[in-house]
Amino acid sequence: MKASSTIATFPIEDKSASPEKSSFPVLTVDIGGSNIKVLASGQTEPRKRRSGKKMTPAKMVEIVQELAEGWDYDAISIGYPGLVGNQGPSSEPVNLGPGWVGFDFSSAFGLPVRIMNDAAMQALGSYEGGRMLFLCLGTGVGSPLITEEVILTLELGQLPHKRGETLGEALGRQGLRRLGKAAWRRAVTSVAPALMKAFLADSVVIGGGNAKKPKELPPGVRQGHNLTAFRGGFRMWNIEDVP
Repeated sequence: MKASSTIATFPIEDKSASPEKSSFPVLTVDIGGSNIKVLASGQTEPRKRRSGKKMTPAKMVEIVQELAEGWDYDAISIGYPGLVGNQGPSSEPVNLGPGWVGFDFSSAFGLPVRIMNDAAMQALGSYEGGRMLFLCLGTGVGSPLITEEVILTLELGQLPHKRGETLGEALGRQGLRRLGKAAWRRAVTSVAPALMKAFLADSVVIGGGNAKKPKELPPGVRQGHNLTAFRGGFRMWNIEDVP
């Protein structure tokens, strides 16, 4: 697999912790609107702290360094809750503080940093080959598509659904509250196979905060694990080796 514009890389001049090494410890940071979670290579238990509207990127760096105290890592992967371009975040997050677009993450951490949309990072961690569509069910709907060559971040949540609402409004947190759990589950299990056919996908993976709520999934649709975001973060530095 080749890295695409979904991943932004922030190198620094100090190459004593060079990402060109065949194996090196990585710290993965998963930024959410409610919590920020971190896990380093070789560790088994993530550490987390509350985030929220007051979290700026500088505050995030401070919190991550505190959470990761005592862990060894030579590079950092960040899952960002917003659009990511070649130069890093290209839109400000809805549920966090300001200042993310244009922030110099590698200088702040003093290490090489790679940033990817958070749903795309979860998708990368869930990837097992072929063409895979990932549906991240949280506040809205994240929807990366992975083939054997590229990772493409889609905005399927913007598609029209029923009664004038979008797919993101129907399958996101707002839809779950409005429809109730039973009707929401039916919506998920009907939409997922339709999208699988539309994108000629071999599989659909359900991830995000509400991934465990659907019970019986159609053929070809499976649930992701809540630790796949961290696996995706580790893979960001070895993306050529992803099967």
